Amino acid sequence: MKKIFLPFFLCFFYSFIIVAQDNLKSQIESIIKSIEDEYYETYKYLHIHPELSLMEFETSAKMAEHLKDMGFSVSRNFSGNSLVGVLENGKGPVIMLRTDMDALPIREETGLPYASRMVKENADGNMVPAMHACGHDMHMTVWLGTLKTLVQLKQQWSGTIIAIAQQAEEISAGANRLIEAGLFREFPVPDYALAYHVNAELPAGSIGYYPGPIFGGVSSVDIHVYGYGGHGAMPHTTIDPVVLASRIVMAIQTLVSREIEPFQPAVVTVGSIHGGSKHNVIPDRVDLQLTVRFFEDKIYEQIIEGLKRITRGIALSAGLPENRMPEVITLEGLTPPVANDAGLVNTAVLSMEKMLGRDNINKVNPNTVGEDFGRYGRTAEQVPIALFWLGGVQHEKYADHIENGTPLPGLHNAAFCPDFYPTFRGGVAAMAGTMIDLFNE
Repeated sequence: MKKIFLPFFLCFFYSFIIVAQDNLKSQIESIIKSIEDEYYETYKYLHIHPELSLMEFETSAKMAEHLKDMGFSVSRNFSGNSLVGVLENGKGPVIMLRTDMDALPIREETGLPYASRMVKENADGNMVPAMHACGHDMHMTVWLGTLKTLVQLKQQWSGTIIAIAQQAEEISAGANRLIEAGLFREFPVPDYALAYHVNAELPAGSIGYYPGPIFGGVSSVDIHVYGYGGHGAMPHTTIDPVVLASRIVMAIQTLVSREIEPFQPAVVTVGSIHGGSKHNVIPDRVDLQLTVRFFEDKIYEQIIEGLKRITRGIALSAGLPENRMPEVITLEGLTPPVANDAGLVNTAVLSMEKMLGRDNINKVNPNTVGEDFGRYGRTAEQVPIALFWLGGVQHEKYADHIENGTPLPGLHNAAFCPDFYPTFRGGVAAMAGTMIDLFNE
């Protein structure tokens, strides 16, 4: 009798789970359909009214208003314009869902009827054009839609939501300020932290994931190259820093190609070189500005050590004394890699596949862009984090790109804009389903 009963019980049990999952999927889709037009209007408002890093005053107020209407307890101006919303719904895990709010100083060229025409004051007091060229308006709208869906399905899960609307991601300042202000002291420590970043190369509504470091660390480095200036007609009486700087630019190309292990991604780019003021004058100094990208701290340390060693060696070979050695200066504001927790990513992928289908969930390669979301996973609390790409490309444009190689406007491009409805539907469905599964696991 037992041998007959057990297979019957297991069959019934798994059938019950499948029916429950299908029912949840239908409920989420129904809610999304009922709210998507409302949030399209929210998206257009945010797109028309971008605000720059550290200046997100109206945007923050708008996010706070939405959260309060949903029943969240909201702490405004936490470490600046960032806000923290808390919704307790019984015992269970604490899950943090984060969005960023700031725009970029770019003049929009999308041709949209709701394109930004804003000229805004930046944190330095200068008036510059502003545009959501990195999709933060989409991030905020999907964030709100996900939270709204979870609130309407409160009977389906138990736990606490920590909703973060963060300032100044574009200058890698917002996350660090929140943490330093006591985010994990003043509010419940999350068991998981989740976020999206819209993607300009994936079809709208699809998800890209990587179970490990998905975004690179970013550091800005200044190099001051010294010499002895003089008349351009008598270079033998000088030590020319223009020549030394040129040698340095070429020599540091070997850092990645010959010193970093081939399976360790890294980038060292010289983005700026300035020196001299007149055709026939050899200057005393030339300045270089570099960006460094990496996925492991040890690789970053190896790069900085290499920059110091190479620049010093070139200066010594030119006969410069110790007091004229080049200076390698790492600037404040280093952005660490976004190191996704593999277990959390793999768990989320299973949930996302149930909501969107396996064909819409894509494993991607790591990318050397920067994102300060990684800081939330590097504190003493060691919170598992997972950031996912959210595809934003209109399906027809994506197909044309694949078939004919037609270029797609990338992130930080004046022509970039995601396709709202499929991006919103896929983003909300995947994240809401994932969070409910995590709450109930």
